[in-house]
Formats: sequence, structure tokens, C-alpha cells
Amino acid sequence: MKSYLELLVDVFENGTHREDRTGTGTRAVFGRQLRFDLSRGFPLLTTKKVHLRSIVHELLWFIAGDTNVKRLQAEGVSIWDDWADPVTGDLGPVYGAQWRSWQGAGQETFDQLAQVIHEIKNNPYSRRLVVNAWNVSQLDEMALPPCHCLFQFQVSEGKLNCQLYQRSADIFLGVPFNIASYALLTHMMAQVVGLQAGDFVHTFGDLHLYDNHVEQPKKQLARDPRSLPTLELDKSIDEIDDFQYKHISISGYDPHPPIKAPVAV
Repeated sequence: MKSYLELLVDVFENGTHREDRTGTGTRAVFGRQLRFDLSRGFPLLTTKKVHLRSIVHELLWFIAGDTNVKRLQAEGVSIWDDWADPVTGDLGPVYGAQWRSWQGAGQETFDQLAQVIHEIKNNPYSRRLVVNAWNVSQLDEMALPPCHCLFQFQVSEGKLNCQLYQRSADIFLGVPFNIASYALLTHMMAQVVGLQAGDFVHTFGDLHLYDNHVEQPKKQLARDPRSLPTLELDKSIDEIDDFQYKHISISGYDPHPPIKAPVAV
């Protein structure tokens, strides 16, 4: 994860001041990229502990097409609570809805994730292996428009590569979470289509550090990275919808202690 730490330094030292939607203020850069070879270990940050349980349950929630926080809350995951309707728990048509039931102009729906899996199996060299969460017609209905808004797969030499475009990225709190989530998705997708996980490429638009996250990166950057852990998936699972929390495990994760920071809502 050395490349992530170098990017953190880049934002910290070269970011320009910008006001933002939350009123917190940021220092930001525009247009950056990270690349992870998933055969070299699972890219889970070690210079601070990342809450893996939340990452896994959120991804399974996306895959299930769910858009209500009650399922997450039942698993002790509260990361979406600040945006949810306080009574119903609903978030509007956020990621899960777009991945699994994208609504077109004629009100027809499309299961983008299932379609991409079908294409990888039947037309692996397609350049159209894309899942898009940026549904312009529904942005106003979403509690939070998608930050990680489009991802594309590519098959090469028996490996499945994935590139994510993230329009807005909180480098201290959010990005380590996003890296692990999409690395996990790439492994899961690779397993169900009979390929090996290749590279995960993370491309950023507005990459920012919040003004109240200044001391935390200093503490993190003073720590030495440790060896990456290993991801283990239950090999009997061959359908993306069949994955459960119990089928996913990480071994060898030995991070430094967590570093707390406020979430900008």
C-alpha cells in the first residue's frame, strides 16, 4: 500500500483549498490513479486498522440490490445511517438499485451486474463490460449521489482486471475502504466467471483531504507499512448472489491501531 501513502502525501502537500458541500472545507487534487496487482496480496491498509466487517457487508448489500440500511444495521454496520431516512431507513435508488435494477427512460429495468457476468462468460474480450451507477434521471432521488460511479472489467490472459472511476474521494476515511471493496468485488467476480483476479485500477476525479483530517494523516504517515493479508473465498461459490459473509475471510492482517476521524456529512 505504499502507493496509497504516496498519494496521501500528494494530496496533503499539493492539494489546493476548496469549499465543499458539507461546509467542512478540503485540500484537493484532480485526476490521480492507483494500481494494485491482486496476486501480490489483498490491498487492505495496514498503517491503520480498516473495519473489514463493514466493507464486506456493504459490498454484499450492494450486490443484493438493497437500498435500505436495515439490513446493514442488523449486521452491526452503521456507515450509511447518517444519510438514511430516520423512520424508514430508505436511501433512494443508490448503488444497489443501479447495479441490479437500473431504470431506463421507459421504466424498464436492467440488471447491469448480471449482464456483465453473462458477457464475461460469453464474450470475454468485449470492451463493454461496464457497470454505471451514475443514473442522471434518478440522482435527485438518491440520499447521496454515487461517489464511486462507474467500473469496467477487462479479461486478459486468464485474468479479470477491474478499473473504477471515482468522481469524489475522501482519501483518509473513504479511499482505503473503496480500495478493499472493489478488490474484493474483483476477486468475487473472477471466481464466478472462472478467471483469476488480475489488477485493480483506481482512478480518481476530485481527490480530497478534509480540513478536519490534518493531524490524522501525519500520525499514519509516521507508521511503517506491514505485509498485506491474504483473501480467502469459499471455492464452492459460483454465483455472485450466493456469496455470504461466512464465505469471505482474510488471513494475516496485522495492522497498526485505528485512527479516528469525523465523517463529513
